[in-house]
Amino acid sequence: MQADRRLTPALVALGLMALAGCAAPPPPPAGAKRTDVMPDSHVPDFARTPYEPISRAAVVAIALREWRLFSQPVDDDPPGTRPPPLPDEKPERWEGLWQRVGEYWWLGLDAGSPESAWTGMHDADGNVFAANRDGDYAWSAAFVSYVFRIAGAGNSFPYSAAHSDYIDDAAEQARDGTHTWIVTAERPEAYAPQPGDLICEGRGRSGRLTFDNLPAGHFPAHCDIVVALAPGVISVIGGNVDDAVTMKHVPVTPDGKLATPDGTVLDTRYPWMVVLRVSYPAAPTS
Repeated sequence: MQADRRLTPALVALGLMALAGCAAPPPPPAGAKRTDVMPDSHVPDFARTPYEPISRAAVVAIALREWRLFSQPVDDDPPGTRPPPLPDEKPERWEGLWQRVGEYWWLGLDAGSPESAWTGMHDADGNVFAANRDGDYAWSAAFVSYVFRIAGAGNSFPYSAAHSDYIDDAAEQARDGTHTWIVTAERPEAYAPQPGDLICEGRGRSGRLTFDNLPAGHFPAHCDIVVALAPGVISVIGGNVDDAVTMKHVPVTPDGKLATPDGTVLDTRYPWMVVLRVSYPAAPTS
């Protein structure tokens, strides 16, 4: 006797449910962060585990390595005094370096971030953007995030495409006395930055912000990584400075602070408003 091949409504419904279960989820909207991936799923094991605890030495060494890769530029001129470079003179668009900026985006930000597919000259779809639009793809915060990620900060650093995000997180931590992150905001006149710490300024109208305004929400900013100390000056390295990884020298007081006790910042070029003190694990004793 031949079996009845007619499909009942119940069987049809079961079949549709099975097909729906096998279907791929719809892609996220353009510009949205994917939530179906682990934030650090793209990070190498040595940094994700990490093999070694994060240290000042590691952060400084990685920042210096990237500076050497960009041919060790130094810019101590006041901002805006150098003529703007031609498009083909921007290191971020050179072969070998636009890809490196892409690695800052890819590894510095959490997996699934909309900016993670950018490079020094491409948008998320791989299209080359005009050189005069590079401000829309500013990568200085991605560089800082990359350095701390590769140095082994794990989930203790608030990786972001915007400096203001981790400035505000550090300020909230200082205000509340919490210990969620390894960065805590310190007054420029009260704390002498050490190698591996960050010094930060507001940009544009936010240059009028002070420590007492923090947290201040999303605002234009820039942070550099301290890499060396000397009497009266510290050396710092930042990304996307002159379209490269660049070193600056910043004047400090005799005891190493960015500002005098009354809060006057010594560096007349930049309105340094906060130091992000990084809490590194204590070095093991022998």
